[in-house]
Amino acid sequence: MTPQEIAQKVGQHIGTSEWAEMSQERINQFADATGDHQFIHVNEEAAKMTPFGGTIAHGFLTLSMIPYLSANSDLPKPDGIKMGVNYGGNKTRFITPVRSGKRIRGQWKLVAMDEKRPGQWQQTVEITIEIEDEEKPALICEWISMFYV
Repeated sequence: MTPQEIAQKVGQHIGTSEWAEMSQERINQFADATGDHQFIHVNEEAAKMTPFGGTIAHGFLTLSMIPYLSANSDLPKPDGIKMGVNYGGNKTRFITPVRSGKRIRGQWKLVAMDEKRPGQWQQTVEITIEIEDEEKPALICEWISMFYV
């Protein structure tokens, strides 16, 4: 799909990812990588005493799953893409904690697709990370990427 064809989809849902499990092992690895060992993430016995009833994924772990979910989705990729980079975010809201063992997936809505220079496209998407069998999503963010074709 050309970047121009993708741009025609502004305001539309453009992709859904596969489900991905937020295992305790993944949560522990993220804790080790970031140094965030707060008990609600890594101490299953202590976390049982909280309103969560068990350990939960870090909000930033859930956010950092976006590249994985994107790679395992049906999102349209611009024809001839040479490189894509994260450009930043406009807003991020952590709505519902993801309990250990739950599965998440992403839903993408295209907000904007603008050619900044010849061959350089800025894409803004609203991403909703859903939790399987939960009413409210884990997070909603507006994310900006730059594509070079």
